[in-house]
Amino acid sequence: MSQSLVKNLIHLVYSTKYRKPWLPAAVRANLYAYQAGIFKNLESPALVIGGTEDHVHALFSLSKNHALKTPVQEVKQDSSTWMKSEGSKNADFHWQAGYAGFSVSPSNAEDVRRYIERQEEHHREMSFQDELRLLLRRHGIQFDERYLWD
Repeated sequence: MSQSLVKNLIHLVYSTKYRKPWLPAAVRANLYAYQAGIFKNLESPALVIGGTEDHVHALFSLSKNHALKTPVQEVKQDSSTWMKSEGSKNADFHWQAGYAGFSVSPSNAEDVRRYIERQEEHHREMSFQDELRLLLRRHGIQFDERYLWD
């Protein structure tokens, strides 16, 4: 083949440091737009970004030119700076150190999109910790609870 053709859809999940409620509703739309711009600049366009006051979900198409860690680092680092200076202007703002990334079949992309769009509703009944445990188990990812939260 004379060219490289890929489609890698990723469901990315990460939270604020110690799951602090540092993402007020008034800031989220601008934060998600800012993050979408970062994904776009990395040739990894976001299909949807959503979340709640303590965590973010993003469904994006990973560029063939980047390992997963590249857009994750860029989005978290740049949006952390944005949150401190323009977003909530909270000098203490930090994202947690880790993240969870799940591959998504294009046939399931619409279901994942709806799931992300309904985060507020979903979290009226389930905590972020329970949600992440469930996602990890569904995707067959083994984890040690001691290292899951920071």
